Amino acid sequence: MLEELKQKVYEANMMLPEYKLVTFTWGNVSAVDREKKLFVIKPSGVPYEDLKPEDMVVVDFDGKKVEGKMNPSSDTPSHAVMYKYFEAVGGIVHTHSSYATSWAQSGRSIPCYGTTHADYYYGEIPCLRVLTAEEIDEAYELNTGKLIVNEFKRLNKDPMAVPACLCKNHGPFAWGKDAVDAVHSAVVLEEVAKMAFRTELINPKVEPAPQVLQDKHYYRKHGANAYYGQGH
Repeated sequence: MLEELKQKVYEANMMLPEYKLVTFTWGNVSAVDREKKLFVIKPSGVPYEDLKPEDMVVVDFDGKKVEGKMNPSSDTPSHAVMYKYFEAVGGIVHTHSSYATSWAQSGRSIPCYGTTHADYYYGEIPCLRVLTAEEIDEAYELNTGKLIVNEFKRLNKDPMAVPACLCKNHGPFAWGKDAVDAVHSAVVLEEVAKMAFRTELINPKVEPAPQVLQDKHYYRKHGANAYYGQGH
């Protein structure tokens, strides 16, 4: 079942150690088949060097395993909720990449200080609140997904215009139109987090980039009037 998608999810997962986004087994990638309302995700706790395409696990939008020899990632309920409500999302990545996680542990959103950030994210990358004790005890991973969905709605943020967030005291989630695009977002998120950290070290009084510059860089890559690259 979904053999082609399993291969793609396997390859996307193998990009995480390649781009130094994970240590040991600290991360996962998934991708969705919207027609079948199923998604494929990395198995829980398996070292990347031991993974094979056939190890990928098929799961439904309620987080229940449909096919697979192994247990799916412990973060599966988070992915399931996001696929259910973020209808344009085709792939999701969760890591504990060092710089992005440092911002999450600090409880700070990442401001847009320059054009690298603005090319990929429209405005700051939000750091969401920490879950309550009740939310953690009741259904930690499920409520993490619900928090992401509900906070993007509350903040009136388009998840495809800001394809990443930080969960306070936890770490980053990133997403995209497919698994590879989600990994791309996670890689850029880590680089942007690193740049923002260094920017504040160099100039603790730094202000976000002017909105007109942010708009220029975001919209030259996104939307009806985009002109960056060869596809227009």
